[in-house]
This record gives sequence, C-alpha cells and structure tokens, in this order.
Amino acid sequence: MILLSAQNPFILNFVIIGLIIIALGVILRYFRQPYIIAYIIAGVLLGKHGFGIIANEELITTLGDFGLLLLLFFIGMEISLPNLLKIWKIPAFGTLFQILGSIFSVSLIGLWIGWGWNQIIVLGFVMSFSSSAVVIKLLGDNAESGTSLGQSVISILIMQDILFIPILLATNYLGGNSPTTTEVVLQLIGASLLIAVIVWILKKKTYSLPFSAEIEKDHELQVILAFIVCFGFAAITALLGLSAALGAFVGGMVIHAARSSAWIHDSLNSFRVIFVALFFVSVGMLIDLQFLSANLKVISLILVAVLVTNHLINAIIIYYFERNWRKSLYGGALLAQIGELSFIIASSAFQITVISEFSYQLTIIVISLSLLVSPLWIIGTKKLLGDSLPENTKLEVENTPR
Repeated sequence: MILLSAQNPFILNFVIIGLIIIALGVILRYFRQPYIIAYIIAGVLLGKHGFGIIANEELITTLGDFGLLLLLFFIGMEISLPNLLKIWKIPAFGTLFQILGSIFSVSLIGLWIGWGWNQIIVLGFVMSFSSSAVVIKLLGDNAESGTSLGQSVISILIMQDILFIPILLATNYLGGNSPTTTEVVLQLIGASLLIAVIVWILKKKTYSLPFSAEIEKDHELQVILAFIVCFGFAAITALLGLSAALGAFVGGMVIHAARSSAWIHDSLNSFRVIFVALFFVSVGMLIDLQFLSANLKVISLILVAVLVTNHLINAIIIYYFERNWRKSLYGGALLAQIGELSFIIASSAFQITVISEFSYQLTIIVISLSLLVSPLWIIGTKKLLGDSLPENTKLEVENTPR
C-alpha cells in the first residue's frame, strides 16, 4: 500500500525516466544510434549531478544490478559450452594478455607521475574489463552473436567475468585486506560446485527440465520458473562468496543444455529490457558534470588513451587467432570500452585507500564516458572498415538451438 500512496515519488520517477528515454530514443533512432546512449544521457539529466529529479539513486542502481544478472543469464542461454571449449585458447590467452597489457599501459603513465605499484596494478585491472552489457547488446542488435568473431568476443567477455572474483580478491590483498578462512572455504565450495555443474553439462550435453511439458503450456509458471533459475543460481554463488553474475551465467548454460531457452527467453525478455535500461541510467547518474568540466582535458586524454589502447590490445589478440585485420579491428572496437564490473573494483580500491578520492572520481567518469561513447566508437570503426568484406572473411551465423 505504501507503494501506491500519493506521497511515494518512485512511480513518478519511473514515468519520467521512461518519457525521457522515449524522447531521446526517437532522436537516436533517426540517426541510427543504439538506445544505450539514451539510457546514459537520461541518467545524467535525472541524477544528482544533473537536474536532481531522482533522489533515491540506490533504488535505480539496485534494479540495474538485476539487469546485469538477466543479461548474463541470457548470454549463458546463447552459449554452447562444447563449442566454447573448442576456442578456449582465445579467451584464456586473450584475457591474460589484456590484463598484462593494461597494467603495462597504465605503468607508462603511472611511474612518470609518481604512482605506486599497487595503484598502477589496480587501475590496470579496472582498464582490462570490457562491458558485457554494451557488447552483448550491440552484437545481438546486429545479429552478430552467433558469428565466429561474435563467439570469440563473447568468450573473452566470459573469461573476464570468470576472473572478476580473483581480481577483486587481489585488489583487496593490495589494500592489506585478506579474506577469512571461512570466506576462503566458502569460495572453494562455490568454485567446486560450479565446476561440477559445468562438467555435468559437458557429459550430459542435453536433458529435459522436470515437468517441461506442463510448464510450456502455462505462461505464468514459465515466468516464475525462469526467475527462479536465473536469480537462484545468482543467489547461491553470491552466498558462497563468488560473483552473482557468474551464477546467473552458469544458470543460463544449464537452460541452454535443457533446450528450453525459447520459452524462457520469451518470458524474461521484457524484464531484461527494462532492468538493463535502468542499469545504464544508474551509470549516467555517476557522471559528475562539475568534476568533468573542471578536469575536461585530463579526462579527455585518458579516455582517448584507454579506447585506443584497449582497441589495439584486443585487435592484436583477435588477429593472432583470426588472421584477418578487418575482423580483428572490429573486434578490438567492440572490446575497447571499460566495463561495468570495473565500477566495483574502483569502489573497492577507494574504500581500502589504494586509490585517492580524486583518482576514484576520475576513474568513475572515464568508465562512464567510455560506456557512453563506445557505441559511437564501434559504429565509427565499422564504417571506416567498410561493410564489403571479402567472401572468405565474411562471418557465418551459427544457428544455436533454443
């Protein structure tokens, strides 16, 4: 009843968010730009650094976190684990090279201006993550998720998600914080369970969900079951000290193996659209326009340096395996931005004083702006490369069974 009271501002806030997104979306659609830009701009306008219309940013951020879980759940539903293992070298060596390359790039600047190694390593970690939310959505919008390049890019993103927890733990160690014995034991149990699930999927290959015939005839039960699978796996991994996003992703792979992803996709797709939009709105709310204006030159230089460096590092990684520069440069553009998981690493590093408040604000702005300009960077790269790829380099879409 409280939610429906006249004094509750949340309903009006959601209506305002929707109206602004629609208005910006219509304009961006005219220029053939992705809606992600509209979501972030809406957050800038409505947040405390804009017009301050939305006071309770924590609610929007929390709902946006649901969007990330749903997005990774959908990624898992599109991934065939046996096919992914066939290209394991790309994500394994690619992600390792990305992390080392990012740390090396940051050290070139950091050592010159007097940063300590702990700060350099943490900011290298921040830079090495790309955005699953941006890249997966753009690949899906362009029907490129099932292409060979799309699968390579997604496999790198998945490996980054898998390495998020070890990197977060390493960040805490750099700040002098170490997990308790109980936390380590829980994490080992969680990792063992996930490995057991993955091995079971590989051996089983396909199976049927219990009562699948009855469920497929009942839309309400479909929605509830889909929520249970997605957030159930996420809750279990979170309780065991691992990433909730990793649990949602594994849950999606379980559904893929059950060949039941068609009706679950239909049941949750609308929720995914709404919650992912709210995630990017929450990203826009982090952009402090006054801080941006006061440090515009520094932020611009760092932003360009990050995009170019990440673009080149990932292009070289993909070229090593694909042996095609056009595809590799496009793949590098897809992975050029800094991802949403980097917000968590930066926040953790700030709380344990590995980075200063100024460095934290600078990092948050650069991450947010990289997400904002990423679609334009990708589209611009694609146009520069041209659409007319030779026949032997065109990508074939893989028909993933649902």
